[in-house]
Amino acid sequence: MNYQWYPGHMTKAVREMQEDIRLIDLVVEILDARVPCASRNPDIDELGKNKARLVVLNKADLADAQRSALWAGYFREKGYYVTELDSRSRAGMKQVQDLIREACREKTERDRRRGIVNRPVRAMVAGIPNAGKSTFINSLAGKACARTGNRPGVTKGRQWIRLNKNVELLDTPGILWPKFEDPSVGQKLAVIGSIRDELLQPEELALWILSFLRTDYPSRLQERYGVCEEGGDEELLVKIARARGCLLKGGQEDCRKAAGLIIDDLRSGRLGRVTLELPQ
Repeated sequence: MNYQWYPGHMTKAVREMQEDIRLIDLVVEILDARVPCASRNPDIDELGKNKARLVVLNKADLADAQRSALWAGYFREKGYYVTELDSRSRAGMKQVQDLIREACREKTERDRRRGIVNRPVRAMVAGIPNAGKSTFINSLAGKACARTGNRPGVTKGRQWIRLNKNVELLDTPGILWPKFEDPSVGQKLAVIGSIRDELLQPEELALWILSFLRTDYPSRLQERYGVCEEGGDEELLVKIARARGCLLKGGQEDCRKAAGLIIDDLRSGRLGRVTLELPQ
């Protein structure tokens, strides 16, 4: 299935971001560390091309640490400031504030030469749905400033948040783009929960996960579910359904329920730390 999701409020959000960008010194791009490429919205990349850039590889606690290091190096080579975080924890937030100051040092020095002092840095926090933007802001501020939720589409409008006397943040809604040219992008975003679950076909998505894990992380499925990984993906799904007691009346395996279990286990990290792509 070719997953696509672009509700009307995203068009409005993009238009507002285009209006606000003239006020912005820095674009803080929140990426999901499990899919750093698929979770990069090309509209945001275009929007912030003439601004200082900070890339946050969020949910790093769920991602493969070795692959995250490769991605961090990839973005640094592009000239971006980069950090790896679990925004649910405040650990690392001091480093984020240091990186914001460093990224905007040139702008601050320019203001000083013009006699402009005490003007706060203005940073736009942007990313796709469910990347953790609002959680990042709340952790950085040390208080609940932005609405959060473990589903896409919680933030619907923009909101200015004063972090301290030196930094102001603009929280923006999570936005996707109208069409995924590469179908695998939609699949990966569906896996991590950035597309509404109501639009998904769980069995198809679970089969994609099984195929990926068997290739890139062999033995993970056996460790989690106690099943032999030999055979086809559909056969493996049936084995997992049986092993986890996902059964219909009469003892028939409930593959849809098992698929939902697999998707939840991957999203939560119960299948281990996983990164679904590598830098080209």
